[in-house]
Amino acid sequence: MVVMVLASSLPARAAGDAERGRAIAESRTQGLCVLCHALPGVPAVQAGTIGPSLAGVGARLSADDLRARLTTPERFNPQTVMPSYARSDGFARVASARRGQALLQAQQIDDVVAYLATLR
Repeated sequence: MVVMVLASSLPARAAGDAERGRAIAESRTQGLCVLCHALPGVPAVQAGTIGPSLAGVGARLSADDLRARLTTPERFNPQTVMPSYARSDGFARVASARRGQALLQAQQIDDVVAYLATLR
C-alpha cells in the first residue's frame, strides 16, 4: 500500500546549498545516496542499483516531496529499506559513536534537497 503525503502538511525549511548537497549525496560515508541510487555524474560502477536512479527526480517531485522522501520514506513505501535521514532512533547495528544521532542534520537535508531539485 502506498501512502500519499501532502507536501503542504510538512514544515517549510531554509534554502539549501545544491553544491554541498551534491557532495553529501555522492559521499559513500556521509549521505550514502550513491550506495543505493545512480546519480548523474557518478560512474555506474560506483552507484547502487537497490533504489531507482535519481536522474530527473527534480522534474518529478517538488522540494517538499523530496524532503518528505528523505525524512519519512516509509510513508511512501512501508517496506522500504531506505532509512529516514532525520530520525535518530530505531536503527540496527549503529556504531556507539553515532547512536542517538540522525544520519543528516537539518541543514544537510536542505542541501541534499536543493541538489536533488536541480536534477531535471
